[in-house]
Amino acid sequence: MNGKDKKSAEGHGTTGHSWDGIEEWNNPLPRWWVWTFYATCLWGLAYTVAYPAWPLIDRATAGLLGFSSRAQVAERIAEAEARNAGLAERLTEADLSALIADAGSDLHNYAVNGGAAIFRNNCSQCHGAGGAGVQASGYPNLLDDAWLWGGTIEEIAYTVAHGIRNEQSPDTHWSEMPAFGRDGLLSDAEIGQVVQYVLRISGQNHNAALAASGAAIYIDQCSACHLEDGSGDPFQGAPNLTDAIWLYGGDSETLTETITNARFGVMPAWLEDYRPAGGLSQSEVNAVSVYVHTRGGGQ
Repeated sequence: MNGKDKKSAEGHGTTGHSWDGIEEWNNPLPRWWVWTFYATCLWGLAYTVAYPAWPLIDRATAGLLGFSSRAQVAERIAEAEARNAGLAERLTEADLSALIADAGSDLHNYAVNGGAAIFRNNCSQCHGAGGAGVQASGYPNLLDDAWLWGGTIEEIAYTVAHGIRNEQSPDTHWSEMPAFGRDGLLSDAEIGQVVQYVLRISGQNHNAALAASGAAIYIDQCSACHLEDGSGDPFQGAPNLTDAIWLYGGDSETLTETITNARFGVMPAWLEDYRPAGGLSQSEVNAVSVYVHTRGGGQ
C-alpha cells in the first residue's frame, strides 16, 4: 500500500509526501477558519462598495457612505482654526517686538508653532528645512547674523509680506546690481582686478598687484553700495564682502560671473493681498516671522 492509501484516525489520507518516514496528512482546514475566510471576503467586498476604493481615470469611486479623508482633514483643520481664532486675531494686531520679549506666553508659543508649520510648507523649498539656506545658490541662511534688508522682527515681517525684487507688491524691497561686464561698464581686465581686490578684503588668496589696481576701480564703481571698506549696506541689499558669507559663492570664478552679469535674486511677496491664491494672512506672516526670528539669527 502506498502513502496515499493510508488513512488517519479521522479517515483522511496523506498528501503522499514523506520526510524521514514522517507522513503529511491531508487534513482539511478547520471549519471556523474557512467561515472566517469567507466572512473577510464578504467584508472586503462590502468595504469597497461603502468607501472610496475603485480607481477610475481621474478619480476613485466615492462609495455609498460618501466618506472622504480630505473632508475629514478639512473638518479637523476648521475645528483647530475655530479654537485658535482668538489667538490668530491677537497675532494679527500684535506688537511683534513685545511679543518676542514675551517668550513662553500662549500667543508666543502659538506664533512659533504655527510659524514652523507655515515655514515648512512655504519657505523650506528655498531656505532649507531648518532655515540654513542652500550654500552658494542665492538662498540665504536665516540662522546667522548676516541680514540683507534688516533682521529685526519688524523687518523680517516686512520682507515676508512684500518680498524682494518682485512685481507683486509695490512696496517690495528693490535694488539692482549693474552687470559691469555684460553692459560694458568694465573691461575683462578691470573685472579681474576687482575680483582680486574682493578676494583680498575677504581674506582669501589673491594676486597682490592686481588687487592693488582693483582697489581704485572698486572705490569708483562698487563702494556706493558695498561701502569703501566692503562691509556692505544691508538696507540696499548690498552684502558684506569682507566676511565668509556668500550668497552665490566667493571664489574667483564665481565673483567674476557675479561682477560680469550681476545677480538679481527674487523673493515673492507672501501677504495674501498680493497672492490671492496661496498667500498668507497677516496673522500667518507674523507667525512665520516670529518663528524665523527665534531660529537664532534675528537681530
